[in-house]
Amino acid sequence: MAGRGVDMSALPKEVRDQLAELDLELSEGKGLGQGQEKELKSLEPPPPAYDAHAPGPSNASGSTHVSAHTQAPPPSSSSRYRDRRSRRPHRSGGTRDDRYRSDIHTETVQAALAKHKEEKMALPMPTKRRSTYVQSPVMNCTPPGSVGLTPSNQPDCFYFLRNSLRKLYSPASTIPAPSPAPVQAPVPAPVSAPISAPVPAAVPATTTASKNSDVTTAAPQARDFSQVDRPNNPPVVRGMSRGQSRSGMMETADGVPVNSRVSTKIQQLLNTLKRPKRPPLSEFFMDDQEEIVEVPQPDPNTPRPEGRPIIPVKGEPLGVVTNWPPALQAALVRWGATQGKSPALTALDITGKPLYTLTYGKLWSRSVKLAYTLLNKLGPKNEQVLKPGDRVRHTDSHYFYFPLRSSQVGFLLGSCSVSLALTSEICLKGLPKMPTGEILQFKGWPRLKWVVTDSKYLTKPGKDWQPHIPTANTDPAYIEYKASKEGTVMGVAVSKVAMLTHCQALTQACNYCEGETLVNVLDFKKDMGLWHGVLTSVMNRIHTISVPYAVMKACPLSWVQRVHIHKARVALVKCRDLHWAMMAHREQRDTSLESLHMLIVADGANPWSVSSCDAFLNVFQIHGLKPEVICPCATSPEAMTVAIRRPGVPGTPLPARAILSMGGLSHGVIRVNAEDKNSALTVQDVGHVMPGALMCIVKPEGPPQLCKTDEIGEIVVNSRAGGNMYYGLPGVTKNTFEVQTHNHSIPPYVLQHILHLGNLIFVVGKNEGLLMVSGRRHNADDLVATALAVEPVKTVYRGRIAVFSVTVFYDERIVVVAEQRPDASEEDSFQWMSRVLQAIDSIHQVGLYSLALVPANTLPKTHLGGIHIFETKQNFLDGNLHPCNILMCPHTCVTNLPKPRQKQPVGVGPASIMVGNLVAGKRIAQAAGRDLGMIEDQDLVRKLRMWPTIMHQFLSEALQWRAQTDPDHCLYVLLNAKGLVVSTATCVQLHKRAEKIAAALTEKGSVNTGNNVVLLYPPGIDLIASFYGCLYAGCVPVTVRPPHPQNLAATLPTVRMIIDVSKAACILTTQNLMRILRSKEAAATVNIKTWPTIIDTDDLPRRRPPMIYKPPTAEMIAYLDFSVSTTGMLTGVKISHAAVSALCRSIKLQCELYSSRQIAICLDPYCGLGFVLWCLASVYSGHQSILIPPLELESCLPLWLSTLSQYRIRDTFCSYSVMELCTKGIGTQTEILKARGLNLSCVRSCVVIAEERPRLALTMSFSKLFKDLGLSPRAVSTAFGSRVNLAICMQGTTGPDTSTVYVDMKSLRHDRVRLVERGAPQSLPLMESGKILPGVRVIIVNPETRGPLGDSHLGEIWINSPHSASGYYAIYGEESLQADHFNTKLSFGDPTTLWARTGYLGFVKRTELLDAAGDRHDALFVVGSLDETLELRGLRYHPIDIETSVSRAHRSIAESAVFTWTNLLVVVAELSGSEQDALDLVPLVTNVVLEEHHLIVGVVVIVDPGVIPINSRGEKQRMHLRDSFLADQLDPIYVAYNM
Repeated sequence: MAGRGVDMSALPKEVRDQLAELDLELSEGKGLGQGQEKELKSLEPPPPAYDAHAPGPSNASGSTHVSAHTQAPPPSSSSRYRDRRSRRPHRSGGTRDDRYRSDIHTETVQAALAKHKEEKMALPMPTKRRSTYVQSPVMNCTPPGSVGLTPSNQPDCFYFLRNSLRKLYSPASTIPAPSPAPVQAPVPAPVSAPISAPVPAAVPATTTASKNSDVTTAAPQARDFSQVDRPNNPPVVRGMSRGQSRSGMMETADGVPVNSRVSTKIQQLLNTLKRPKRPPLSEFFMDDQEEIVEVPQPDPNTPRPEGRPIIPVKGEPLGVVTNWPPALQAALVRWGATQGKSPALTALDITGKPLYTLTYGKLWSRSVKLAYTLLNKLGPKNEQVLKPGDRVRHTDSHYFYFPLRSSQVGFLLGSCSVSLALTSEICLKGLPKMPTGEILQFKGWPRLKWVVTDSKYLTKPGKDWQPHIPTANTDPAYIEYKASKEGTVMGVAVSKVAMLTHCQALTQACNYCEGETLVNVLDFKKDMGLWHGVLTSVMNRIHTISVPYAVMKACPLSWVQRVHIHKARVALVKCRDLHWAMMAHREQRDTSLESLHMLIVADGANPWSVSSCDAFLNVFQIHGLKPEVICPCATSPEAMTVAIRRPGVPGTPLPARAILSMGGLSHGVIRVNAEDKNSALTVQDVGHVMPGALMCIVKPEGPPQLCKTDEIGEIVVNSRAGGNMYYGLPGVTKNTFEVQTHNHSIPPYVLQHILHLGNLIFVVGKNEGLLMVSGRRHNADDLVATALAVEPVKTVYRGRIAVFSVTVFYDERIVVVAEQRPDASEEDSFQWMSRVLQAIDSIHQVGLYSLALVPANTLPKTHLGGIHIFETKQNFLDGNLHPCNILMCPHTCVTNLPKPRQKQPVGVGPASIMVGNLVAGKRIAQAAGRDLGMIEDQDLVRKLRMWPTIMHQFLSEALQWRAQTDPDHCLYVLLNAKGLVVSTATCVQLHKRAEKIAAALTEKGSVNTGNNVVLLYPPGIDLIASFYGCLYAGCVPVTVRPPHPQNLAATLPTVRMIIDVSKAACILTTQNLMRILRSKEAAATVNIKTWPTIIDTDDLPRRRPPMIYKPPTAEMIAYLDFSVSTTGMLTGVKISHAAVSALCRSIKLQCELYSSRQIAICLDPYCGLGFVLWCLASVYSGHQSILIPPLELESCLPLWLSTLSQYRIRDTFCSYSVMELCTKGIGTQTEILKARGLNLSCVRSCVVIAEERPRLALTMSFSKLFKDLGLSPRAVSTAFGSRVNLAICMQGTTGPDTSTVYVDMKSLRHDRVRLVERGAPQSLPLMESGKILPGVRVIIVNPETRGPLGDSHLGEIWINSPHSASGYYAIYGEESLQADHFNTKLSFGDPTTLWARTGYLGFVKRTELLDAAGDRHDALFVVGSLDETLELRGLRYHPIDIETSVSRAHRSIAESAVFTWTNLLVVVAELSGSEQDALDLVPLVTNVVLEEHHLIVGVVVIVDPGVIPINSRGEKQRMHLRDSFLADQLDPIYVAYNM
């Protein structure tokens, strides 16, 4: 605080204590400590007025940083602060990088949040189960300066020099170093005042190097590494361009243009012989972004560049010094021979004390030994493995520097043909090894030979052996790896002459002299640490004192002490080192920095570095630090050192700062405005162009064109001192290293203001931190700064925050990820996240897409302890981030959604005119099954033992007839879980059991004819016998699923409801179930005293009823079919005797069922088509049914398939739940099943019974998995039924194969059908729902106008069939509803026919296939239930489509379901993995629904497996789930409310 000009003694003691504790809090940080002085604002007096023009050090860091509110520090007493301080007396380090420090930004955040202070959160906090709280491994925290396997204090930093002697030079270098020259250009008045547009600063791109002598010559360039996808530039279409038509592509069938000179006959021959060709893919895969995305209208107030074209700037000429060596190796030879005792490198131990000093003589001798060993001693029998000039050798050292587990780096090494890796003995011991002792082979890496370069392992050459040192040429000296924003790794090759020229330019710019001392805190293996601390030092005989990060961690002031002790003239640091030293300053005061001639700030190009430079100067000016020695610089791997500020002359004014509008920066222009300082960015210059270089600014997108003077662009440098190429990538090299500029103008990247600032270079960011959102550019560092200004002490662990962008729905979306302190409370974290959202929205005028908090110390780290941004982003996208808190805010940042559809009023208009079978010019969408013929030949009846349908209209008569004509024919076989026969029923046995039950009903139940009787049985033959017993007694049976004994509370109320609704007079059941109905457990759920009469049918006496009832008419009700729909509605329909007879006959004809046939049924027998197949079809057709209760599969998964194989079944029926059980449970065990002899080649048809759209993915998976067991893919098909008609479609044994079409999902949302090609974007595969049953007519109708639709039009499916239900069974008889659903008419066309409305959407398409009669086949495609559809944004969505996308989003999502709640889309996902992974699903679910369905998810609920209710048919009960969610009965793992 003293450095801020605040008199500490004038403050109250409690305030001083709190300030001291805050400093300690902020000091416990990672190496890249980041942060803001958040709470100081409320404690210290107001700062002096900010003067943007002040030339000296000031707090005008311009960093538009933010400090959340004006609240006091965290609520803790001063005594607690004192206690903490006493426990941690000398804790130092940085919580925050000083590039992020700014009082101005703190004020900005306070002002922004003040607007929101009174606002309350409109949505509830996320709810989380306690078990999902994650304890972070804080004890394993990597300290700020932890360095992987490379001991920074080893003298082996000179490996590459020894290699250079052998032309084996291989260190990595990436970032150019600053070069100060004692040139102080006169500086005009500063660019004044901040600008008013409150938008984050635009981010400049990576610097590129140009090898062309003329920077202004025109040549196209595409800088891959700096290109950013702009949302306003739609993705390139692979295929024909947007305006291209098919007729423009090809005029004749084979693509020969009409005007080509080909004779007509030849052309006809070509057309005849030509095989039919599919249309070109581009016809189907046109990019439809323009149709989908709402394009924002350009703002007329958007600032645009107005200056003149920029003029390239030249650096001063590179001087020629007579004693400069012809090659860098020659300098080492010279100093080793003439100045052998001169110190080259001093290494420090962990305590910061000098460990040893390497002289130039020792360095030269070790280099010669290493060169000799590499050339002569590595091969077997000392054969020569390497030769001078081998390119392999240019990358042979310091591989341990690379991230060892990076496959990208391994790919780079492999592409460079690297075979040797140089390392030290200590590093070799630290490498992971295999049990055999060999070095572990890293993923993606080439096989390497590891060579230890310690002296004792090197061979001393003979006296006559000397390395050959040629003059520097264009051969590569070394290759340095560079990681791009996308995570790809490229190698930048630096030639020997470029390496030498760069050292010469740095020597001139920094005015290096022989014998100087340099203190280096940076990594000596790359970037500026390599260029200054090794290469240029050797060239100028400089003594380098290397301060590794291990020392900095223990003593942050160690580099300052080294400067003081050694009287160093140059120090090479980063902003964080300035901050650490400043925080530890109070520990030692007797230091002097008067000797410093240059304090080179390696990351001075960062816009926020101005703050740390100012703060460091304020503290250390009293220790002799001169303002003019601070020299920020700008570097890049490609151009090396781009610019560096030269040390100034004492007493001259300091360079001015540029105070720029962040709003202007986001639009790529330079604007200076004093009106609104809160939205300004203050940047310092990085000096002048390097000697001998030429620089210009070009537009970052499109061909490289010169920018205007008030425009932001990318820096392009022409210099001999830079990289030559990306190794092995000639295309990217040409676009980066061989740039020629055009003279034209527009956008942003690196900022240079030449006209007004004396040719000084200003940088506002780098390509890696560029976030392009809605056409505007934002700097990731700016957003980090804002987030850190919002009270991070209580929430953010060591200021570790990562900001990046992800592409979602045609635009970049900003994601902020921070590490949460272990002691942070849920409420504090949520409040902090909420305020960060508000601050960034207010200051930067951009919405965040996601803000996540992860446990402390869990974000992936770089080798020096910083956050690895690309890996963090990849973890976020892959669902591997494992956050402990997350907020998704898609509503605020997704502004390009299509406009909601406005539904137009519909009416029957002129377009609906029908002519014959045409409507609106198209064939009417109708189809029909074949006729239901009647058999009248009685001789044939007796011969085939078939029941003559013309004689008997009732199933009760059919059973009696079969008991008389073929009494011993077995109709039913029931199996248990072991596949053993539990019971059977022949015709006569079933008849007699039915008689006993009819007698019991008459005697015990006292039922009358027409009474409803509930059948409460487990799946089996008892259920069938009871059904026919009811028919014999003249009662109406109602089948009900029995309650689950272990879950009575959930299942018994449904039983009770059906009994009450059906007004049952009696219940037929078993002894066990009767005991359950009357148990105490049942009494806790329902009133057991009001059950109707309960009859136990297990041990009935042998009695016959007085008479067997025969209904007077076939239109009387045969039975009631009750079912709970997927929308949660309990509906019962009346099925007449005539409908039963017609339905059984229809199935018999479709499936060719006769007495000699066997079928296997694995279905629930309580409603729908499952009940018909289980109880009715065998009695009608005479075939034998093998019954497999689906519950038995849970204890024996292969039961169903093994039954098919054992009994050689040709036809089988199952449900989706059974098929899913087999697919997931035994799909991977086909080899075992095959070994057991299981063979499914006998199966002719496997029909899935359902009342929904066919699940194509499941049926295809089933077919593919069991193909090895002989199952034919053609065998698997589906059936379709509904409440009004239990069986509409079934594949059957004859007719064409099932067809599949692909429809456009966007058109489906608009209630239209557009057929597309397979694989087209937004395509949805639909499978035909089986063949239409005999006697059934289908027509597609507009559900609103009730008029018929044309072929391939989406509408409601209406049915006309003799086996349709008679109506709903309603207690009070809702006649209007029954008339509407069961007996409705078309509004025009055929107004006389009565149709039943299924409530399902679908379409009919006439295919090219032929049916049995030789006519073209009409296929029915079911899309979904009308009742289930979700009306959102004026469009119609089918839940299954969204759920399919959600289930595909992450491997841990076992099942999902969607519904709406107060116009919000709610997604419930079942988590099959660890609860700690639950929050990973939230962004993935949000992303996939937004991308594929253009909807914003309002609530994401993560639950345990099995929570989503599913009925016996495998259908999700979404309304039950919705009710449980609203009643808070789900016990969710996590509930995220997307704000």
